[in-house]
Amino acid sequence: MDPLFDVSNEVILVTGASQGLGRQFARVLAARGAAIVLAARQIDKLKALEQEIKDGSGRAVAVQMDVTDLGSMANALDQAEAALGPITVLINNAGVATEKLAVDTSETDWDKVIGANLKGAYFLATEVARRMIARQQGGNIVNIASVLGQSVLKFVSPYAISKAGIIQATKAMALELASSRIRVNALAPGYIDTDINRELWSTPAGEKLVKSIPQRRVGHESDLDGAILLLASSASRYMTGSVVTVDGGFLLG
Repeated sequence: MDPLFDVSNEVILVTGASQGLGRQFARVLAARGAAIVLAARQIDKLKALEQEIKDGSGRAVAVQMDVTDLGSMANALDQAEAALGPITVLINNAGVATEKLAVDTSETDWDKVIGANLKGAYFLATEVARRMIARQQGGNIVNIASVLGQSVLKFVSPYAISKAGIIQATKAMALELASSRIRVNALAPGYIDTDINRELWSTPAGEKLVKSIPQRRVGHESDLDGAILLLASSASRYMTGSVVTVDGGFLLG
């Protein structure tokens, strides 16, 4: 293993780890030796992934966490630290989306998306940062943003707003936490094929979207492996406040 991308001494918390990108991030980082805290609301799926990682000689613990509930966050962090030790890296990935025009978006829709994607991510990052500061050992926070935080499409305004907020939160926290040796960066994926959106790509709307990507394909979950390893490891030690975009050229279209 290239020591530049070594994460074998890290305790990494991955939120939204029960499916999609969070599950992929957890698998990749565990395979490279990190101890992984798997966090999400669906504890059964997390337990299955925990066992999968352990069966591969990895280290993992599943904790139930609702990122819209600050008490749930604190309890999950306490459980994680008791099981594996202090969190050294946070992969702030949990999130949701709705597909409606802005004029059809209800207050409930807004609160659901902003609550999980922006408020939840922000307060989890600040809680983890407080614990890192108390230990005086530095740390690393990776917020999962989106190209829709840098651009915009129809039907996803709360989601796009939340991800734009995450990018600004990343920069604000990076500036404030640098003196405590805590790095804060963001990963902004483009369109990635996951269980949630897989059926979309064979529809007329999905095919049109794919044609708008310069590489003319949707990304695979594994296309983010290199970027997450960069940001989670010391290979990015002089990066903070950065946004790493992995989108097949989507933003160039």
